[in-house]
Amino acid sequence: GDSWGIFTFLCAALCNLPALPALNCTEELGAGQSIQKTYDLTRYLEHQLRTLAGTYLNYLGPPFNEPDFNPPRLARAERVPSATVDLDLWRGLTDNARLAANYRAYSRLLCYLRALDGQAGTAELRHRLGHFCSSLQGLVLSIAGVMSSLGYPLPAGPPAPPGAPVAPNDFLKKMEDFWLLKELQTWLWRSAKDFNRLKKKVPPAVVTLRLEARGF
Repeated sequence: GDSWGIFTFLCAALCNLPALPALNCTEELGAGQSIQKTYDLTRYLEHQLRTLAGTYLNYLGPPFNEPDFNPPRLARAERVPSATVDLDLWRGLTDNARLAANYRAYSRLLCYLRALDGQAGTAELRHRLGHFCSSLQGLVLSIAGVMSSLGYPLPAGPPAPPGAPVAPNDFLKKMEDFWLLKELQTWLWRSAKDFNRLKKKVPPAVVTLRLEARGF
Protein backbone atom coordinates (compact mmCIF):
# COMPACT_ATOMS: atom_id res chain seq x y z
CA GLY A 1 0.00 0.00 0.00
CA ASP A 2 0.93 3.63 0.47
CA SER A 3 3.10 2.92 3.53
CA TRP A 4 5.25 0.43 1.66
CA GLY A 5 5.68 2.88 -1.20
CA ILE A 6 6.82 5.66 1.12
CA PHE A 7 9.32 3.30 2.84
CA THR A 8 10.73 2.21 -0.57
CA PHE A 9 11.11 5.83 -1.63
CA LEU A 10 12.98 6.79 1.56
CA CYS A 11 15.37 3.85 1.25
CA ALA A 12 16.17 4.78 -2.33
CA ALA A 13 16.75 8.41 -1.38
CA LEU A 14 19.12 7.45 1.45
CA CYS A 15 21.10 5.09 -0.74
CA ASN A 16 21.67 7.84 -3.32
CA LEU A 17 22.88 10.49 -0.85
CA PRO A 18 26.49 11.65 -1.46
CA ALA A 19 29.10 10.28 0.92
CA LEU A 20 29.39 12.56 3.94
CA PRO A 21 32.36 12.82 6.27
CA ALA A 22 31.76 11.05 9.56
CA LEU A 23 31.44 13.17 12.69
CA ASN A 24 33.46 11.68 15.51
CA CYS A 25 32.87 13.13 18.98
CA THR A 26 35.63 12.41 21.42
CA GLU A 27 35.43 13.57 25.03
CA GLU A 28 38.85 14.18 26.49
CA LEU A 29 38.72 13.81 30.24
CA GLY A 30 41.90 15.33 31.57
CA ALA A 31 43.12 18.46 33.26
CA GLY A 32 39.77 19.91 34.37
CA GLN A 33 38.61 16.80 36.20
CA SER A 34 42.09 16.22 37.63
CA ILE A 35 42.11 19.77 39.04
CA GLN A 36 38.63 19.32 40.54
CA LYS A 37 39.69 16.07 42.19
CA THR A 38 42.81 17.74 43.62
CA TYR A 39 40.77 20.68 44.91
CA ASP A 40 38.31 18.33 46.63
CA LEU A 41 41.16 16.38 48.20
CA THR A 42 42.78 19.58 49.45
CA ARG A 43 39.55 20.67 51.15
CA TYR A 44 39.15 17.20 52.66
CA LEU A 45 42.69 17.37 54.06
CA GLU A 46 41.95 20.81 55.55
CA HIS A 47 39.02 19.30 57.43
CA GLN A 48 41.03 16.23 58.42
CA LEU A 49 43.93 18.35 59.69
CA ARG A 50 41.70 20.34 62.06
CA THR A 51 40.85 17.13 63.90
CA LEU A 52 44.40 15.78 63.77
CA ALA A 53 45.97 19.06 64.95
CA GLY A 54 43.59 19.29 67.91
CA THR A 55 44.44 15.73 68.97
CA TYR A 56 48.19 16.19 68.47
CA LEU A 57 48.42 19.55 70.24
CA ASN A 58 46.56 18.08 73.21
CA TYR A 59 49.13 15.29 73.17
CA LEU A 60 51.92 17.91 73.28
CA GLY A 61 50.21 19.64 76.19
CA PRO A 62 50.41 23.27 77.33
CA PRO A 63 51.30 25.80 76.06
CA PHE A 64 51.03 24.18 72.62
CA ASN A 65 47.33 23.38 72.94
CA GLU A 66 46.38 26.86 74.12
CA PRO A 67 44.40 28.84 71.48
CA ASP A 68 46.47 32.04 71.77
CA PHE A 69 49.88 30.32 71.66
CA ASN A 70 51.79 31.91 68.77
CA PRO A 71 55.56 31.54 69.29
CA PRO A 72 58.20 32.98 66.95
CA ARG A 73 59.54 30.59 64.35
CA LEU A 74 62.87 29.14 65.44
CA ALA A 75 65.84 28.70 63.12
CA ARG A 76 65.50 24.93 63.43
CA ALA A 77 61.95 25.14 62.06
CA GLU A 78 63.19 26.73 58.84
CA ARG A 79 63.78 23.29 57.35
CA VAL A 80 59.98 22.86 57.20
CA PRO A 81 58.67 24.36 53.90
CA SER A 82 57.18 27.75 54.69
CA ALA A 83 53.93 28.95 53.16
CA THR A 84 54.39 32.47 54.49
CA VAL A 85 55.01 34.08 51.10
CA ASP A 86 53.54 37.44 50.09
CA LEU A 87 50.19 36.69 48.42
CA ASP A 88 50.74 39.14 45.57
CA LEU A 89 54.12 37.55 44.88
CA TRP A 90 52.59 34.07 45.01
CA ARG A 91 49.76 34.98 42.64
CA GLY A 92 52.28 36.55 40.27
CA LEU A 93 53.90 33.16 39.70
CA THR A 94 52.95 31.03 36.71
CA ASP A 95 50.61 28.08 37.21
CA ASN A 96 53.56 25.79 36.56
CA ALA A 97 55.68 27.46 39.28
CA ARG A 98 52.89 27.31 41.87
CA LEU A 99 52.13 23.66 41.11
CA ALA A 100 55.83 22.77 41.35
CA ALA A 101 56.12 24.60 44.69
CA ASN A 102 53.07 22.73 46.02
CA TYR A 103 54.46 19.40 44.83
CA ARG A 104 57.85 19.98 46.47
CA ALA A 105 56.34 21.30 49.71
CA TYR A 106 53.89 18.44 50.25
CA SER A 107 56.56 15.88 49.38
CA ARG A 108 58.79 17.32 52.12
CA LEU A 109 55.95 17.79 54.62
CA LEU A 110 54.97 14.16 54.08
CA CYS A 111 58.49 13.07 55.11
CA TYR A 112 58.22 15.00 58.38
CA LEU A 113 54.72 13.72 59.12
CA ARG A 114 55.84 10.13 58.65
CA ALA A 115 58.58 10.82 61.20
CA LEU A 116 55.89 12.07 63.62
CA ASP A 117 53.90 8.91 63.00
CA GLY A 118 56.83 6.84 64.21
CA GLN A 119 57.15 8.90 67.40
CA ALA A 120 53.48 9.20 68.39
CA GLY A 121 52.87 7.94 71.91
CA THR A 122 49.30 6.64 71.58
CA ALA A 123 47.64 4.14 69.26
CA GLU A 124 44.85 6.60 68.39
CA LEU A 125 47.34 9.28 67.39
CA ARG A 126 49.36 6.84 65.29
CA HIS A 127 46.15 5.79 63.54
CA ARG A 128 45.16 9.40 62.79
CA LEU A 129 48.66 10.29 61.57
CA GLY A 130 48.84 7.18 59.39
CA HIS A 131 45.49 7.96 57.80
CA PHE A 132 46.46 11.58 57.20
CA CYS A 133 49.80 10.57 55.67
CA SER A 134 47.97 8.28 53.24
CA SER A 135 45.67 11.13 52.23
CA LEU A 136 48.61 13.53 51.85
CA GLN A 137 50.42 11.00 49.68
CA GLY A 138 47.30 10.96 47.52
CA LEU A 139 47.49 14.75 47.24
CA VAL A 140 51.13 14.60 46.09
CA LEU A 141 50.17 12.07 43.39
CA SER A 142 47.13 14.14 42.43
CA ILE A 143 49.23 17.29 41.97
CA ALA A 144 51.61 15.27 39.81
CA GLY A 145 48.60 14.21 37.74
CA VAL A 146 47.48 17.82 37.28
CA MET A 147 50.96 18.85 36.17
CA SER A 148 51.12 15.97 33.71
CA SER A 149 47.68 16.72 32.25
CA LEU A 150 48.70 20.37 31.72
CA GLY A 151 51.98 19.36 30.09
CA TYR A 152 54.21 20.56 32.94
CA PRO A 153 57.28 18.52 34.02
CA LEU A 154 57.62 17.41 37.63
CA PRO A 155 60.39 19.07 39.66
CA ALA A 156 63.64 17.17 39.11
CA GLY A 157 64.90 14.79 41.76
CA PRO A 158 63.24 13.26 44.84
CA PRO A 159 62.60 15.45 47.90
CA ALA A 160 65.50 15.66 50.30
CA PRO A 161 64.79 13.65 53.46
CA PRO A 162 64.92 15.40 56.83
CA GLY A 163 68.56 15.51 57.87
CA ALA A 164 68.69 17.98 60.75
CA PRO A 165 70.04 16.80 64.10
CA VAL A 166 67.67 15.76 66.86
CA ALA A 167 66.31 18.64 68.95
CA PRO A 168 68.44 19.17 72.08
CA ASN A 169 65.43 19.08 74.41
CA ASP A 170 61.80 18.05 74.53
CA PHE A 171 60.42 21.59 74.36
CA LEU A 172 62.27 22.39 71.12
CA LYS A 173 61.10 19.09 69.62
CA LYS A 174 57.51 19.99 70.45
CA MET A 175 58.07 23.43 68.95
CA GLU A 176 59.14 21.81 65.67
CA ASP A 177 56.02 19.63 65.67
CA PHE A 178 53.88 22.70 66.36
CA TRP A 179 55.37 24.58 63.40
CA LEU A 180 54.99 21.58 61.12
CA LEU A 181 51.24 21.48 61.75
CA LYS A 182 50.95 25.27 61.46
CA GLU A 183 52.75 25.40 58.12
CA LEU A 184 50.78 22.44 56.79
CA GLN A 185 47.55 24.22 57.70
CA THR A 186 48.66 27.34 55.79
CA TRP A 187 49.80 25.33 52.76
CA LEU A 188 46.44 23.55 52.52
CA TRP A 189 44.51 26.82 52.89
CA ARG A 190 46.50 28.44 50.09
CA SER A 191 46.47 25.35 47.87
CA ALA A 192 42.67 25.21 48.04
CA LYS A 193 42.57 28.78 46.72
CA ASP A 194 45.12 27.91 44.01
CA PHE A 195 43.15 24.94 42.72
CA ASN A 196 39.85 26.82 42.95
CA ARG A 197 41.26 29.53 40.66
CA LEU A 198 42.88 26.97 38.38
CA LYS A 199 39.70 24.94 37.89
CA LYS A 200 37.92 28.11 36.71
CA LYS A 201 40.58 28.55 34.03
CA VAL A 202 40.40 24.96 32.77
CA PRO A 203 36.99 23.43 31.89
CA PRO A 204 36.13 20.04 33.45
CA ALA A 205 35.92 18.37 30.05
CA VAL A 206 36.79 19.34 26.50
CA VAL A 207 34.66 17.95 23.70
CA THR A 208 36.65 17.60 20.49
CA LEU A 209 34.79 17.28 17.20
CA ARG A 210 36.83 15.63 14.50
CA LEU A 211 35.73 15.20 10.88
CA GLU A 212 36.95 12.01 9.26
CA ALA A 213 36.50 12.23 5.49
CA ARG A 214 35.70 8.98 3.80
CA GLY A 215 36.59 8.18 0.25
CA PHE A 216 38.93 11.18 -0.22
